[in-house]
Amino acid sequence: MILEIAANSVASALAAQEGGAGRVELCTALELGGLTPSHAQIALAREKLSIPLYVLIRPRAGDFLYSDLESETMCRDIEACAKTGCDGVVFGVLDANGHVDQPRCRSLMEATGNMGVTFHRAFDLTRDPLSALEDVIALGCERVLTSGAQVTAIEGAKLIRQLVELAAGRIAVMPGAGISAGNIGELIALTGASEFHASAKRLHASQMKWQPPLLKDMQDGEWQSDVEQVRSISTALNEARHAKNQLALGG
Repeated sequence: MILEIAANSVASALAAQEGGAGRVELCTALELGGLTPSHAQIALAREKLSIPLYVLIRPRAGDFLYSDLESETMCRDIEACAKTGCDGVVFGVLDANGHVDQPRCRSLMEATGNMGVTFHRAFDLTRDPLSALEDVIALGCERVLTSGAQVTAIEGAKLIRQLVELAAGRIAVMPGAGISAGNIGELIALTGASEFHASAKRLHASQMKWQPPLLKDMQDGEWQSDVEQVRSISTALNEARHAKNQLALGG
Protein backbone atom coordinates (compact mmCIF):
# COMPACT_ATOMS: atom_id res chain seq x y z
CA MET A 1 0.00 0.00 0.00
CA ILE A 2 1.22 3.49 -0.88
CA LEU A 3 0.57 6.86 0.71
CA GLU A 4 0.91 9.79 -1.69
CA ILE A 5 1.11 13.30 -0.30
CA ALA A 6 -0.06 16.38 -2.18
CA ALA A 7 2.82 18.75 -1.38
CA ASN A 8 2.30 22.45 -2.10
CA SER A 9 6.00 23.36 -1.80
CA VAL A 10 9.46 21.84 -1.67
CA ALA A 11 9.30 22.09 2.13
CA SER A 12 6.03 20.11 2.11
CA ALA A 13 7.58 17.53 -0.19
CA LEU A 14 10.49 17.03 2.19
CA ALA A 15 8.09 16.78 5.14
CA ALA A 16 6.15 14.11 3.24
CA GLN A 17 9.32 12.11 2.65
CA GLU A 18 10.42 12.42 6.27
CA GLY A 19 7.00 11.32 7.49
CA GLY A 20 7.07 8.11 5.48
CA ALA A 21 5.13 8.92 2.31
CA GLY A 22 5.74 6.65 -0.64
CA ARG A 23 5.25 9.29 -3.31
CA VAL A 24 4.85 13.07 -3.66
CA GLU A 25 2.50 14.98 -5.94
CA LEU A 26 4.09 18.42 -6.18
CA CYS A 27 1.80 21.36 -6.81
CA THR A 28 1.14 24.89 -5.66
CA ALA A 29 -2.02 26.76 -4.59
CA LEU A 30 -3.80 23.90 -2.87
CA GLU A 31 -6.48 26.40 -1.85
CA LEU A 32 -7.40 26.55 -5.55
CA GLY A 33 -7.35 22.78 -5.96
CA GLY A 34 -3.69 22.78 -7.00
CA LEU A 35 -1.78 24.35 -9.90
CA THR A 36 1.48 23.58 -11.70
CA PRO A 37 4.53 24.59 -9.63
CA SER A 38 7.41 26.58 -11.07
CA HIS A 39 10.24 24.85 -12.91
CA ALA A 40 12.60 25.87 -10.12
CA GLN A 41 10.42 24.17 -7.49
CA ILE A 42 10.22 21.04 -9.60
CA ALA A 43 13.97 20.93 -10.14
CA LEU A 44 14.73 21.54 -6.47
CA ALA A 45 12.27 18.87 -5.35
CA ARG A 46 13.80 16.40 -7.80
CA GLU A 47 17.27 17.13 -6.42
CA LYS A 48 16.26 16.65 -2.80
CA LEU A 49 13.73 13.79 -2.91
CA SER A 50 14.61 10.11 -3.03
CA ILE A 51 10.98 8.97 -3.31
CA PRO A 52 8.99 9.16 -6.58
CA LEU A 53 8.02 12.66 -7.66
CA TYR A 54 4.88 13.38 -9.69
CA VAL A 55 4.00 16.92 -10.76
CA LEU A 56 0.54 18.40 -11.15
CA ILE A 57 -0.09 19.77 -14.64
CA ARG A 58 -2.90 22.29 -14.28
CA PRO A 59 -2.43 25.74 -15.83
CA ARG A 60 -5.26 27.52 -14.03
CA ALA A 61 -8.00 27.16 -11.46
CA GLY A 62 -11.59 26.45 -12.43
CA ASP A 63 -12.95 23.77 -14.75
CA PHE A 64 -11.02 21.22 -16.80
CA LEU A 65 -12.10 22.33 -20.26
CA TYR A 66 -8.93 23.70 -21.85
CA SER A 67 -8.19 25.82 -24.92
CA ASP A 68 -5.55 25.07 -27.53
CA LEU A 69 -3.14 27.50 -25.86
CA GLU A 70 -3.71 25.95 -22.43
CA SER A 71 -3.20 22.47 -23.85
CA GLU A 72 0.06 23.58 -25.45
CA THR A 73 1.16 25.01 -22.10
CA MET A 74 0.40 21.68 -20.44
CA CYS A 75 2.37 19.78 -23.08
CA ARG A 76 5.40 22.01 -22.56
CA ASP A 77 5.18 21.66 -18.79
CA ILE A 78 5.07 17.89 -19.19
CA GLU A 79 8.12 17.94 -21.47
CA ALA A 80 9.96 20.08 -18.90
CA CYS A 81 9.12 17.55 -16.17
CA ALA A 82 10.50 14.74 -18.32
CA LYS A 83 13.76 16.65 -18.85
CA THR A 84 14.01 17.29 -15.10
CA GLY A 85 13.80 13.57 -14.36
CA CYS A 86 10.39 13.47 -12.73
CA ASP A 87 8.79 10.07 -12.27
CA GLY A 88 5.38 11.13 -13.47
CA VAL A 89 2.78 13.82 -14.02
CA VAL A 90 -0.82 14.34 -12.95
CA PHE A 91 -3.47 15.83 -15.23
CA GLY A 92 -7.07 15.59 -16.36
CA VAL A 93 -8.95 17.10 -19.30
CA LEU A 94 -12.70 17.02 -19.92
CA ASP A 95 -14.85 18.09 -22.86
CA ALA A 96 -17.79 20.44 -22.56
CA ASN A 97 -20.22 17.55 -22.06
CA GLY A 98 -18.45 16.09 -19.05
CA HIS A 99 -16.59 13.28 -20.77
CA VAL A 100 -12.84 12.56 -20.76
CA ASP A 101 -11.40 14.56 -23.66
CA GLN A 102 -9.62 11.73 -25.43
CA PRO A 103 -7.92 13.77 -28.21
CA ARG A 104 -6.41 16.33 -25.85
CA CYS A 105 -5.45 13.70 -23.29
CA ARG A 106 -3.74 11.59 -25.97
CA SER A 107 -1.65 14.60 -26.98
CA LEU A 108 -0.59 15.04 -23.36
CA MET A 109 0.15 11.32 -23.04
CA GLU A 110 2.46 11.53 -26.05
CA ALA A 111 4.47 14.24 -24.29
CA THR A 112 5.03 12.12 -21.16
CA GLY A 113 7.60 9.78 -22.71
CA ASN A 114 8.47 7.16 -20.09
CA MET A 115 6.87 8.99 -17.17
CA GLY A 116 3.89 7.61 -15.30
CA VAL A 117 0.51 9.35 -15.43
CA THR A 118 -2.20 9.90 -12.84
CA PHE A 119 -5.59 11.17 -14.01
CA HIS A 120 -6.63 13.61 -11.28
CA ARG A 121 -9.96 14.54 -9.70
CA ALA A 122 -11.33 16.04 -12.90
CA PHE A 123 -12.56 12.43 -12.97
CA ASP A 124 -15.06 13.29 -10.22
CA LEU A 125 -16.74 15.82 -12.52
CA THR A 126 -17.40 13.37 -15.35
CA ARG A 127 -20.95 12.57 -16.41
CA ASP A 128 -20.53 8.79 -16.03
CA PRO A 129 -17.64 7.70 -13.76
CA LEU A 130 -17.81 4.02 -14.76
CA SER A 131 -17.56 4.88 -18.45
CA ALA A 132 -14.91 7.51 -17.71
CA LEU A 133 -12.80 4.86 -15.97
CA GLU A 134 -12.67 2.85 -19.19
CA ASP A 135 -11.62 5.99 -21.08
CA VAL A 136 -8.81 6.65 -18.60
CA ILE A 137 -7.65 3.03 -18.85
CA ALA A 138 -7.67 3.28 -22.65
CA LEU A 139 -5.38 6.32 -22.45
CA GLY A 140 -2.77 4.25 -20.60
CA CYS A 141 -2.86 6.08 -17.26
CA GLU A 142 -1.50 4.06 -14.35
CA ARG A 143 -3.92 5.44 -11.76
CA VAL A 144 -6.94 7.66 -11.23
CA LEU A 145 -7.40 9.92 -8.21
CA THR A 146 -10.99 10.12 -7.00
CA SER A 147 -13.18 11.00 -4.05
CA GLY A 148 -15.95 8.88 -5.49
CA ALA A 149 -17.61 12.04 -6.86
CA GLN A 150 -18.28 13.27 -3.32
CA VAL A 151 -16.73 15.94 -1.10
CA THR A 152 -14.67 13.32 0.77
CA ALA A 153 -13.45 9.84 -0.08
CA ILE A 154 -15.32 8.38 2.89
CA GLU A 155 -18.58 9.78 1.51
CA GLY A 156 -17.72 8.42 -1.93
CA ALA A 157 -16.49 5.02 -0.69
CA LYS A 158 -19.31 3.06 -2.34
CA LEU A 159 -18.47 4.35 -5.82
CA ILE A 160 -14.75 3.96 -5.18
CA ARG A 161 -15.36 0.28 -4.34
CA GLN A 162 -17.24 -0.09 -7.64
CA LEU A 163 -14.36 1.52 -9.51
CA VAL A 164 -11.78 -0.71 -7.83
CA GLU A 165 -13.80 -3.79 -8.79
CA LEU A 166 -14.38 -2.57 -12.36
CA ALA A 167 -10.69 -1.75 -12.76
CA ALA A 168 -9.79 -5.33 -11.87
CA GLY A 169 -6.09 -4.50 -11.66
CA ARG A 170 -5.95 -2.68 -15.02
CA ILE A 171 -5.43 0.66 -13.26
CA ALA A 172 -4.96 1.76 -9.65
CA VAL A 173 -7.93 3.61 -8.15
CA MET A 174 -6.54 6.00 -5.54
CA PRO A 175 -8.96 7.56 -3.00
CA GLY A 176 -8.28 11.15 -2.03
CA ALA A 177 -10.02 14.02 -0.17
CA GLY A 178 -10.38 14.19 3.58
CA ILE A 179 -8.11 11.24 4.35
CA SER A 180 -6.59 11.15 7.83
CA ALA A 181 -5.02 8.72 10.28
CA GLY A 182 -8.45 8.35 11.86
CA ASN A 183 -10.28 7.14 8.76
CA ILE A 184 -7.75 5.47 6.48
CA GLY A 185 -8.32 2.03 8.04
CA GLU A 186 -12.06 2.34 7.43
CA LEU A 187 -11.39 3.52 3.89
CA ILE A 188 -9.25 0.46 3.16
CA ALA A 189 -12.04 -1.80 4.37
CA LEU A 190 -14.76 0.06 2.47
CA THR A 191 -12.97 0.47 -0.86
CA GLY A 192 -10.37 -2.28 -1.24
CA ALA A 193 -7.95 0.35 -2.57
CA SER A 194 -4.20 0.07 -2.07
CA GLU A 195 -3.04 3.63 -2.85
CA PHE A 196 -4.18 6.70 -0.91
CA HIS A 197 -3.77 10.45 -1.39
CA ALA A 198 -3.70 13.11 1.35
CA SER A 199 -2.27 16.57 1.98
CA ALA A 200 -1.66 16.16 5.75
CA LYS A 201 -1.24 19.90 6.06
CA ARG A 202 -1.34 22.37 8.93
CA LEU A 203 -1.04 26.13 9.11
CA HIS A 204 2.42 27.44 9.98
CA ALA A 205 2.06 30.87 11.59
CA SER A 206 3.73 33.79 9.87
CA GLN A 207 7.08 34.79 11.37
CA MET A 208 6.63 38.44 10.36
CA LYS A 209 6.96 40.73 13.38
CA TRP A 210 5.80 43.75 11.43
CA GLN A 211 2.14 43.17 10.52
CA PRO A 212 0.35 46.35 9.45
CA PRO A 213 -3.46 46.03 9.36
CA LEU A 214 -3.51 46.42 5.58
CA LEU A 215 -1.48 43.22 5.13
CA LYS A 216 -2.77 41.17 8.06
CA ASP A 217 -4.91 38.86 5.92
CA MET A 218 -1.89 38.19 3.73
CA GLN A 219 0.33 37.24 6.66
CA ASP A 220 -1.74 34.71 8.57
CA GLY A 221 0.78 32.02 7.70
CA GLU A 222 1.41 29.21 5.24
CA TRP A 223 -0.17 25.80 4.84
CA GLN A 224 2.41 23.01 4.62
CA SER A 225 2.38 19.23 4.80
CA ASP A 226 3.25 18.29 8.37
CA VAL A 227 5.77 15.55 9.18
CA GLU A 228 3.81 14.22 12.15
CA GLN A 229 0.52 14.15 10.27
CA VAL A 230 2.15 12.30 7.40
CA ARG A 231 3.77 9.91 9.85
CA SER A 232 0.48 9.23 11.65
CA ILE A 233 -1.35 8.48 8.40
CA SER A 234 1.53 6.30 7.20
CA THR A 235 1.54 4.40 10.51
CA ALA A 236 -2.23 3.91 10.40
CA LEU A 237 -1.93 2.65 6.82
CA ASN A 238 0.76 0.14 7.77
CA GLU A 239 -1.25 -1.06 10.77
CA ALA A 240 -4.35 -1.54 8.62
CA ARG A 241 -2.30 -3.39 6.01
CA HIS A 242 -0.82 -5.67 8.68
CA ALA A 243 -4.26 -6.39 10.14
CA LYS A 244 -5.61 -7.16 6.68
CA ASN A 245 -2.72 -9.54 5.97
CA GLN A 246 -3.20 -11.29 9.31
CA LEU A 247 -6.89 -11.72 8.60
CA ALA A 248 -6.09 -13.17 5.18
CA LEU A 249 -3.70 -15.64 6.83
CA GLY A 250 -6.33 -16.61 9.37
CA GLY A 251 -4.28 -15.37 12.32
